[in-house]
Amino acid sequence: MFPTHRARRLRRNESIRDLVRETRLHAEDLVYPLFVQETSGEPEPIKAMPGQSRHTVDSLLAECEQAVEAGVRAVLLFGIPAQKDDVGSQAYAETGIVQRAVRALKERGFPLLICTDVCLCEYTSHGHCGIIHEGDVDNDPTLELLARTALSHAQAGADLVAPSDMMDGRIKAVRRMLDESGFQRVAVMSYAAKYASAYYGPFREAADSAPRFGDRRSYQMDPANAREALREVRADVEEGADIVMVKPALAYLDIIHAVRREVDVPLAAYNVSGEYAMVEFAARAGVIDRERVIAETLLSIKRAGAEIILTYWAREVAGWLKEK
Repeated sequence: MFPTHRARRLRRNESIRDLVRETRLHAEDLVYPLFVQETSGEPEPIKAMPGQSRHTVDSLLAECEQAVEAGVRAVLLFGIPAQKDDVGSQAYAETGIVQRAVRALKERGFPLLICTDVCLCEYTSHGHCGIIHEGDVDNDPTLELLARTALSHAQAGADLVAPSDMMDGRIKAVRRMLDESGFQRVAVMSYAAKYASAYYGPFREAADSAPRFGDRRSYQMDPANAREALREVRADVEEGADIVMVKPALAYLDIIHAVRREVDVPLAAYNVSGEYAMVEFAARAGVIDRERVIAETLLSIKRAGAEIILTYWAREVAGWLKEK
């Protein structure tokens, strides 16, 4: 006799597939990364990331208005300053580009969670994530500048700060600075397991943040290591991280899954620029079904265990979900 279990019974039409679906995307899962710059008076399309732009403050406001209409609930801001120096002083300047963008968003009253990337690489003349000493980033002096950057974002109105530098001890430094300055309610999302990945190439063009010498392997993680990621995550939770992140996402779905089993704080994953660009350029070449690949990509990240997905498709996908 034929086996009594027929798996196809639950696949025979859309209604029953919807009923038994295990993993679902929601607009509330998505965070929309956006670039805001003061190097030009007009928004500039990013060639390496079709469909994305380096915004002015005005065009950022317009983009966020459209994102809210689509259903986006959170954005993450990256800044590109007009002037750079060895210590990245525009990262923590009161009149810095991210600080001005946060204030402008708050003044408009958008129903958005405003997150800010806390790092120095976009602001330093050498393109590294901290103070350089003898050819490498000097960890401990860098912590003070990162904490000052996080504080300046909180003072401008940021709801959540996201240290992405991978310095040892930076979550404790940021948390202490915020608490001692009266910003206990500002959350910290740590780029806890951030790998030294080749998938960041388009981002470095977008943010003008490529290192001027060497690379970032002395502070970002070796792609070969998994147990190290769990140590990094545990350390950041102990230091006060409210949310932890794995970056990149697609090549590190095993890490996302392992982190989800390791800690009980919310888990984010960053669907990074290289992952985005590969899909966009493959779609332009006509070799994939773009919408289906985007949906499958984001579902895989959530299925692996991430509750929060940072993706450049956030506005578009939120619109699809709203229509559905």
